[in-house]
Amino acid sequence: MSTTARVAEDVGNFLDERVGASKGVKFLFRKIFPDHWSFMLGEVALYSFIILLLTGVFLTFFYVPSVGRTTYDGVYTPLAGQTVSEAYASTLRLSFDVRGGMLMRQIHHWSALIFVAAITVHMFRVFFTGAFRKPRELNWVIGTILALLAIVEGFAGYSLPDDLLSGTGLRIASSIILAVPVVGSYLSFFTFGGQFPGEAFIPRLYTVHVLVLPGIFLALITAHLILLVVQKHTQYPGPGRTNQNVVGYPLYPVYTAKAGGFFFIVFGVTALMGALFTINPVWMYGSYDPSPVTAGSQPDWYMGWLDGAVRLTPGLFEFTALGFTFSFNIIIPAMIVPGLITMAMLFYPWIEQWATGDRREHHLLDRPRNAPTRTGLGVMSITFYLLLLISGGNDIIASQLHLSINDITNTLRLLGLVLPPVAFVVTKRICLGLQRKDREKVLHGRETGTIYRTETGEFFEVHAPMDDVSRWKLVGYEPIRPLEPLPAYDEHGVRRHGSRLDGLRRRISRFYFEDRVEPVTPAELDAAHEEHEALPAHEEEERGAVTASTSTPVGGD
Repeated sequence: MSTTARVAEDVGNFLDERVGASKGVKFLFRKIFPDHWSFMLGEVALYSFIILLLTGVFLTFFYVPSVGRTTYDGVYTPLAGQTVSEAYASTLRLSFDVRGGMLMRQIHHWSALIFVAAITVHMFRVFFTGAFRKPRELNWVIGTILALLAIVEGFAGYSLPDDLLSGTGLRIASSIILAVPVVGSYLSFFTFGGQFPGEAFIPRLYTVHVLVLPGIFLALITAHLILLVVQKHTQYPGPGRTNQNVVGYPLYPVYTAKAGGFFFIVFGVTALMGALFTINPVWMYGSYDPSPVTAGSQPDWYMGWLDGAVRLTPGLFEFTALGFTFSFNIIIPAMIVPGLITMAMLFYPWIEQWATGDRREHHLLDRPRNAPTRTGLGVMSITFYLLLLISGGNDIIASQLHLSINDITNTLRLLGLVLPPVAFVVTKRICLGLQRKDREKVLHGRETGTIYRTETGEFFEVHAPMDDVSRWKLVGYEPIRPLEPLPAYDEHGVRRHGSRLDGLRRRISRFYFEDRVEPVTPAELDAAHEEHEALPAHEEEERGAVTASTSTPVGGD
C-alpha cells in the first residue's frame, strides 16, 4: 500500500470512528441523479456562485470602500489629475495597475450576470415542469428568495465602483425610497447616512455585498442542497420511472466526474468572456457627480424591468394631500407590483395545490403541454417582463430609431395591458393542440409521409405504430379535472370547515382544468390496436391493386 493510500485510510478511519462519516458518505455517494440536460441549469448557477466567491476575494484585496476625495494619478491618462472618490480610484488601479485585475473584474461581472440568468432559467424549468409540487415547496421558496437576493447583490456589486453610471442607479434607488409616504425621507436619511449621496453608504453597501448577502447565500444554498439530497430527485416520465424510484447515475463516480468537468467548462467559458468582451468600462464614465443628469444610462438586464415599470406608469398617480406628496407613480411600479409578484411566486405551490386538491407527493415531472394553464401563466409572465425590460430602454430606442419617446411609451403601455393576456391564450391553445396531436399519434401511429392511391382513386397515408418508449411519454400522465362541489354541511348539520371559500376554489379550479384533453386510456389503445390489426388483409389487397395499376406510391420519405 502506498503512503498516500495509507494516509487516506487513516484519515477515513479517524473520521468514521468519531463522527460515523462512512454512513453519510455511503448515502451521499449512492444518491442517484437523473441524466437530463435541463438539470444542469441549477449547476450553472452553483458554479457561477463559486466563481463569484473566488474572484470576489481577489477584488477585496485592492478595492477601497470609501467616498473620500483623492487625486487620481494612475496610468489612465484621460483622468490624470482629476479629483475622484477613493472607491473609484481603487477600481481604476485594480483595472489598469494590478496584474490580472481587469480580467478578474470582468470575470466577476460576467459570472454575476450568468448567476442571475441561470437561477432565472432554472426556476422556469422548475415551474413549467411542476417540480415545485409537494414535497418541494420549501425548495421553491428558497429558490425564489435566492433569485431576489441575486438581483439585490448584483445591484450592490455594480454600484460599488462609484462611477457615473452606478451613481445614477443609486440616485434612482434613493428616489424610490423617498417616494414612500410620510417616512420616505427618514428612510433615505438612515440608508445613506444623511443627504444623498452621503459618505456612509458605500462602506455600508460594501459590507452588505461582501459579508451579509454572501453569508445568506451560503446558508440558503446549503439548505437547498440538503433538501435536494434528502428528497428524491425529480425525473421526466418514461418506462420504468415512477414516483417510488429514480433512474439515473450515482453521485460517485459517474456524476462526480460529470459535475467536475462541467464546472471547469463553466469556469472556462466565463473566463473567456471576461478576457474577450469588455463589460462595465467605468473609466469611460468618470467618477460620480450628483449634479449632472445622465441620459441613456441603463442598468444590468435583471434591474431593467424595474426601471421600465417606473417609466411606463403615468404621472397622474402623484398627488398632494394633508401637506404630503404621495408619489404612487413610483410606489406602484417599484414596490407594490414587485411585492405582489414576489408573493405570488412564493405561494404559488400552495395556490395550485389548493386548486387541484392534490396533496400527494410528486416526483415525476410534467410535460409543459400537459399543464396548459400553468404554461400559459408562465409565458404571460415572461411576456410582461420582456415588455418592461424593453420599456427600460425607451429613450435609447427613440434616439436610435428617431421616433417619439412619447409614442413609444404609450405603445408599450398598451402592449403591457394587451399582449400578456394574448400570450396566455395563445400558449394555452398551443398546448391543447399539442395534446390533441399526441393523442392522435398514440391511437393511429406517427405519420410516415408515404401516400398510396387505390385503383378507385382514394388516397391514404401509411401510419407507423409507435414504439413503447415513445408512447409512454405521451400517455404517462394523470388528467386533473375541476373540483366537484361538496355539501356545505355534514350529516350532523355542522358547517364544513372552509366551505365559505368553495365558490372561489371551484372557479380557480375551473380556470386551471376546465379546458383539457384527456389522455388515451388503455381501452382506447386496445381498440385502436384491434382496428389496426384488421387492416393488413385490406392493405395487401390495396397494394396489389396499386401494383397492377400505373399508380404506385405518390409520396414517401
